[in-house]
Amino acid sequence: MTELLVDAPIVAVTVYPDRARITRRGTVTVPGGDQTVYVEPLPLALENDSVRVSGRGPATVLGVDLVMRHHPQAPDETVADLERRRLEAQDEVAALADADDVQAQLDTFLGQLARRAGGSFARTLATGESNTELTGFTESLAQRLAAVRSTRRELAAQRREVEERLAAVGRRLAALKEQRKPDRRSAAVALELESEAEVEIELSYVVPAAGWASSYDVRLNGDRLTLNWYGLITQQTGEDWPECDLTLSTARPTVSAKVPELDPWFLDRRRPPMPPAPAAVPLSRGAGFTEQLQSAAPEFGAADLAVAKATIEQGVTAASYTPPRPVAVPGDGTTHRATIAAIDLDAELDYITAPVRSTDVQLRATVVNSSAHTLPAGKAAIFHEADFVGSAALPVWAPGEDVELALGLDDRVRVERKLVRRDASKATLGSTRRRQVEYETKVENHTPRKARITVLDQYPVARDHEITVKPLTAEPEPAETTDLGVVTWKLDLEPGAESVVRLAFRVDTGKSVELSGWRE
Repeated sequence: MTELLVDAPIVAVTVYPDRARITRRGTVTVPGGDQTVYVEPLPLALENDSVRVSGRGPATVLGVDLVMRHHPQAPDETVADLERRRLEAQDEVAALADADDVQAQLDTFLGQLARRAGGSFARTLATGESNTELTGFTESLAQRLAAVRSTRRELAAQRREVEERLAAVGRRLAALKEQRKPDRRSAAVALELESEAEVEIELSYVVPAAGWASSYDVRLNGDRLTLNWYGLITQQTGEDWPECDLTLSTARPTVSAKVPELDPWFLDRRRPPMPPAPAAVPLSRGAGFTEQLQSAAPEFGAADLAVAKATIEQGVTAASYTPPRPVAVPGDGTTHRATIAAIDLDAELDYITAPVRSTDVQLRATVVNSSAHTLPAGKAAIFHEADFVGSAALPVWAPGEDVELALGLDDRVRVERKLVRRDASKATLGSTRRRQVEYETKVENHTPRKARITVLDQYPVARDHEITVKPLTAEPEPAETTDLGVVTWKLDLEPGAESVVRLAFRVDTGKSVELSGWRE
């Protein structure tokens, strides 16, 4: 049986959150009869059950297996190119070292010659005679020494540059450790043809050590919010992805998908443990057991290549996104960003502050996802116009769903909270201890437009039956008070206006109770 190698470069990549599906495609002329066509090199860590073959041509697929092909040296073009560049850089370093050695010897020779000429020149000067020939010789010697040392400095600079390039190639080769192995995995596709014909082979498989995550830029212009959605792609699969059809999918494929089922939940009387049973003898595999990936043998039609069983699973509710331009992703683990979408959203802006913790005032946007995209969770960089103001974490955001986004601090809304009253009574016989406090919070709007400001404060919550909390004052009337003691006011302030909210409460404790958690 003739063995044929298909030149099948990567033409498409679908990246999932935790893996990727790679598609290779190539054309080969196959003689008639039973033939085996090899597609290589494939990454060592690919998921065996994910391999799928398709294509076009008058052939029948008899089966496809994953095999290990042994080569005298690494066939991967990237690794081979890096090895070549490393050897070239090593040769350059050696050549520069030799050139510097020659210049060093010339420097030593000229130095010795200069010392001898210096003695002759000194004697000539002592006699008072002028020797034009000797003067010209020494000047020429000095120029030659200066030129030699200048050349050595240039050689040293060139050597540093080449050594840095050599180190970079070494780091790249270290990152591609798997690719330096000469033994490579191959897909052996068994075909049957009636006569010689050209066949297009398309092979796809799933690899781990790859994935993508979402990142966002949120830019506020007036009351309009623009959200730029990016996919951050990383992979260390052992092969580089060239610029090709790249798709980002939210599906989570699995090769062991199973509908969840519940086993019966039994309750029984506790019984003493049984003595351990003797070790069981493992069953041997039958003679007919095989580990072929695919064994079906459908026939080619006039156009489409018959395919064997494909085992990759794709989520029914998943979405796929194709970036507007191709993105090359090397297998070095670095992050590459691809633009997915730019979405204009209407934002309802207000301010929120919790002065019991901090007097900072946060600008907040309540935004409805009016797009057709379900936005995955991810980190968002927040901008006001062109100014970066901070980062926020976006949750999973479905179409039609509203979320609250913190858009940074605004110092034009001022908040001041102070304790204006504090009373404490000592315990007496048969009585309780009592603490009573009142807080006053002043809010000022120094922005050029009307501002809605949410102010949060709180009552303490008792966790012991001998501790009683009694609210006394909450002015103005709060918009909401929760069972956990959080009090919410919503204030509408015109430019330059201010408002004051007050909160007072009393805490009674038994005379023998030591209160914990109290703060003023």
